[in-house]
Amino acid sequence: MGKVAFVFSGQGAQHVGMGQDFYESVASVKALYEAAEQMRNGTLEQCFTGDGTALKQTENTQPCLYLADIAAAMALRENGIVPDAVAGFSLGEIPALAFAGAYSAEEGFAIAAKRGACMAAASDAEIASMAAIVRIPSEQAEELAAKYDKVYPVNYNSPMQLVVSGDKEQLAALSADVKAVKGRAVPLAVSGAFHSPYMTPAVAPFAQALEGFEVKLPEIPVYSNYTSKPYEGDPKALMCSQINNPVKWTQLIRNMAAEGFDTFIECGAGNTLQKLVSQILPEAKCYCVENAQGLAETLAALGK
Repeated sequence: MGKVAFVFSGQGAQHVGMGQDFYESVASVKALYEAAEQMRNGTLEQCFTGDGTALKQTENTQPCLYLADIAAAMALRENGIVPDAVAGFSLGEIPALAFAGAYSAEEGFAIAAKRGACMAAASDAEIASMAAIVRIPSEQAEELAAKYDKVYPVNYNSPMQLVVSGDKEQLAALSADVKAVKGRAVPLAVSGAFHSPYMTPAVAPFAQALEGFEVKLPEIPVYSNYTSKPYEGDPKALMCSQINNPVKWTQLIRNMAAEGFDTFIECGAGNTLQKLVSQILPEAKCYCVENAQGLAETLAALGK
């Protein structure tokens, strides 16, 4: 087996009950959730018992998903699985950095809450959304989007999946163009045009919020969405740039493969990243740890 990477889920995968298995079975995870509840009242209810309405709001999604992501990674570590590097998709980069030692898990929760609040405020100011273009090559999707001045390619998910952000009317027109060439544009259940210039108003407030935290270069490599390469230089600058710039996921995963990574374990909610990595690297071994069952299956597959 080559190198092992943890990849942390991004926004859109959240659901009520995520992380609960690890909250109930791993002492360090429970302690983190309890600390989070003290820092942000209502977190436990949103994560485990709410009706899901509050969890759809960006200011709640991000801190709650942060906990589910890092909980899965902590459970893996408790069972002897330690990655050679990590990466996170969008919000997932915040728990990735915490797990890699850039700041504490508790500080990471506070950072995720600040990030969610800043991005929610930027979303409220615009009528914009996102859509995933599938069934056609990403290069073709880029060409179709180029004729619209308020639509931006933002998430390079896989060779056959490109997410665009932008004005809702222009997204509807683009969807028709995509359908005409036998592709499909799938609207995403998000509240804003993330990773596009629509998010620029969130950058300065997030940068100001980060001034209250010491953020170190991570102790193990963290591959950046913004550069598709391991973090170097000022980590806070990369964390801010990520908000209003594309997620270069396809290139990031290919860069990891070039460095010898052949085993990828998704930590958090859902199995979206497991599927995307398999599309980018069909030969890679990909696992998903969302709950106790996923943990057991992954440990068995890895011979632990």
